[in-house]
Amino acid sequence: MDLVEISPDAEPPVCRIMDFGKFRYKQQMKAKKSKKKQHKVKLKEVRFRPNIDSHDFQMKVNHARKFLETGNSVKVTVMFRGRELAHKEFGFDLVDQIVENLADVGSLEKQPQGEGKLINAVIKPK
Repeated sequence: MDLVEISPDAEPPVCRIMDFGKFRYKQQMKAKKSKKKQHKVKLKEVRFRPNIDSHDFQMKVNHARKFLETGNSVKVTVMFRGRELAHKEFGFDLVDQIVENLADVGSLEKQPQGEGKLINAVIKPK
């Protein structure tokens, strides 16, 4: 048995005689149990190219829809290669089209931004 100080700020300080190892173990188990029930929002990424076919576009939008329905955020990335960089407006149009298709399950969290050869936007679930 150990003498454990429970509340050091109280006047007078509160102490208890207990098995400190058992007390610490129970605290760890309580913290672990509460952590288990938490749901962390994950960031999933879906990558597009500016000259994507309509079927491929729909498949990727459906994947993003599933991610949003399960409660995850989706990072939409449009990648450019070579001469495609001259027409970044196609990428911004594509991102607008994606956001429009996913408006019923998610909303735009981060506006589309061009970063080098990429355009990124983040969509959060409703």
